[in-house]
Amino acid sequence: MKRTTNRRTRVAAAAVASLFVFAACGSDGDDTETPDAGGETSETESAAPKGDGTLTFGSLLPETGSLAFLGPPEFAGVDLAVQEINEAGGVLGQDVVHVRGDSGDADSGIAPAETDQLIAEGADVIVGAASSGVSLTVIDAIQAAGRVMFSPANTSTAFDEGDYAEPDLYFRTAPSDILQGAVMANLLIQDGKSNVAILSRQDAYGETLVDQITQNLEGAGSSVAATVFYGENAQSFDSQVDEIAAAGGDALVLVGFEETATIIPQLITAGAGPQDIDTYFVDGNTADYSPAGSTPLPRGTLEGTKGTIPGADSGGEFQDRLLEIDPDLDSFAYAAESYDTVIISALAAVAAESDNAEALALEIPGVTKDGEKCTDFATCVELLEAGEDIDYDGASGPIELGETGSPTAASIGIYEYDAKNQIAPVEYIEGQI
Repeated sequence: MKRTTNRRTRVAAAAVASLFVFAACGSDGDDTETPDAGGETSETESAAPKGDGTLTFGSLLPETGSLAFLGPPEFAGVDLAVQEINEAGGVLGQDVVHVRGDSGDADSGIAPAETDQLIAEGADVIVGAASSGVSLTVIDAIQAAGRVMFSPANTSTAFDEGDYAEPDLYFRTAPSDILQGAVMANLLIQDGKSNVAILSRQDAYGETLVDQITQNLEGAGSSVAATVFYGENAQSFDSQVDEIAAAGGDALVLVGFEETATIIPQLITAGAGPQDIDTYFVDGNTADYSPAGSTPLPRGTLEGTKGTIPGADSGGEFQDRLLEIDPDLDSFAYAAESYDTVIISALAAVAAESDNAEALALEIPGVTKDGEKCTDFATCVELLEAGEDIDYDGASGPIELGETGSPTAASIGIYEYDAKNQIAPVEYIEGQI
């Protein structure tokens, strides 16, 4: 049974006949007495602190804002994982719970308040945010509260640098933009592009991707005709579009979010649209631009435009399961990564024998590598309960989290738009990070 709650109503986990006491865990106030060297007894804390008995997921994902098109598949991935975990018996004898929150975007600034509410509602693991910029506004608060932050879509390199380079409570299933930038540059080179113009929003996401694409292009001997940034809150793109049109590039990489639907018509007017210059998108703007999509463009506008999205081929069977959760899905971007954040966290709680966030965080990297392969929650739990080490490979492909909580290997999908302005995968590229 799917255990999902909304902001007003929290659905309680199924009743159990008795309380469970786990030998490897103790509550913060439940100390054990052990004899010391002199035969006296002393109080020591158990190795793994005990939680409240119910593993609770709080989703901080975009229902509104510039990445709202990513919300439905991400929420569906979380809901599917919660449903399958509970159908398999839950975690430590209890159904897991899902509390839903809206991350909005960097402009709306609602994520901190939503995060506080998720923490207040007992979220042990916060799934999100999708936007790297939004995650950077709440990561410190989440970690200070002793909760796990597990993003399915953060790609900024900032999470592997500076204060965040050390092992902590932050994890992600999406690879950093080091890999996406390399794949995009390689795609451009394979397509024979040697003088590439780049138009990008100026934020942590855009600047990182531009830097990686540029490094890889120039490292392969190609040129960058122009690099033009626009403010993330820009109301007009006229001067930037004119600069791109004058650059004379043989390809254009557009790094953006929902503002792409405004920029493309201006590029067309300036003679630098997708039918004038081969155009490439990244994960932030690979939305459905068909007449039925959330950001429609005239039919044929994007035909032949290519894009990159982190993630492996999740296959039709997984997508069928998602459609049972949300029949209206028209995109599956980051659904598999969202699903895997929940499954990995639940497996880590089983391994830790605790739903306490700090306890399960210690187990998260280990359940993704160096053990017996397993690909579904129920099978992985059977192995853990038999005392085996596991290596979970999920819907988003082989997952191996490194010391900073980020994937050390991942896949990037290459997609292409058809005459209806709808996107479909062409191939998947695997790479090491």
